[in-house]
Amino acid sequence: MVKFSLFGKPAARPKPLDGDAVFALLSPFRIEPRFVARVWGSRDLRPWFDRTADGDPVGEVWLTGDECIVATGAHAGKTLGALFVEAPELLLGEGEPACGSPLLLKVIFAREKLSVQVHPDDALARKHGQPRGKNECWYALAADEGAQVAAGLKPGVTLDQVRAGIHDGTLEQSLQVLDVAAGDMIYVDAGTVHAIWPGSVLLETQQNSDITYRMYDYGRPRELHIEKSLEAMRLTTRAGKVVPRALADRTILVEDGYFCVERIPVEFTRSSSTLPGPGQAVPGLSYLFAAAGSARLTSPSFSEVELPARGVVAVPAVSPVFAIQDLGELDLIRISPR
Repeated sequence: MVKFSLFGKPAARPKPLDGDAVFALLSPFRIEPRFVARVWGSRDLRPWFDRTADGDPVGEVWLTGDECIVATGAHAGKTLGALFVEAPELLLGEGEPACGSPLLLKVIFAREKLSVQVHPDDALARKHGQPRGKNECWYALAADEGAQVAAGLKPGVTLDQVRAGIHDGTLEQSLQVLDVAAGDMIYVDAGTVHAIWPGSVLLETQQNSDITYRMYDYGRPRELHIEKSLEAMRLTTRAGKVVPRALADRTILVEDGYFCVERIPVEFTRSSSTLPGPGQAVPGLSYLFAAAGSARLTSPSFSEVELPARGVVAVPAVSPVFAIQDLGELDLIRISPR
């Protein structure tokens, strides 16, 4: 598989941390979620998160955003973005470019339709002054009967039809609609015209970019980006449902040039030395997400780290060996940048 450079020329290395800080960053740490308001979101995230909104509805729960707060360890209280600036090689691995967190993980709660939108690829994003584009995937944590999303255009749809659909409000008729059930994985590469509709709870893995070009927004008074979206979109893409690939010790839900998402079975306990998959002789950064149940990370080298349901623990590249203990009904998802 070809590994793409996301960021162009690597940035200069920051000043190394002192010895105590380095030791702290060797250890896995839990990250506090950040609740982000969206007009199409929900006011009650229970039972997924113990959160209700008094004001604007919450549409996205950012699990690894740069503004998310480190919850455990010596660096508790710092932002995740600050740690990536201070210690990129400890987090990502030796020789990786010091350009911040490569991935953004979110849980999406849509009570109304999101806009029909598209994301640019890396080249187009850099053309418009952004560091990277946005390839993404959606893993359905739950879905109501009849839940759907749109990913891509129907075969034969032309650019003129897309442009006309934007202006006359019929763009939905050109979209490739997919039924969604719990456990489905949907890949959405950059350039794909897409939309999330109500009825599902989605774990989104994406490049760490929040660039969205809105094409159609159901009459909401928000800015549209019609010309940029038409420049970014592709009539055909690789978007669609991904068939999971079962291996002896894991199930690969999706893997591309930017990320790998896996389900990792844990029978009572599992060593971290078994987490890197095939072709990962030298482990890099990974995130452990508890889609259900809870776990505990234990090691002689650091204090116990709890992984609650819907919680995320970052495992730095230079983490010492630890054990993952299933505390009950654990459904463990491992996400790694590529």
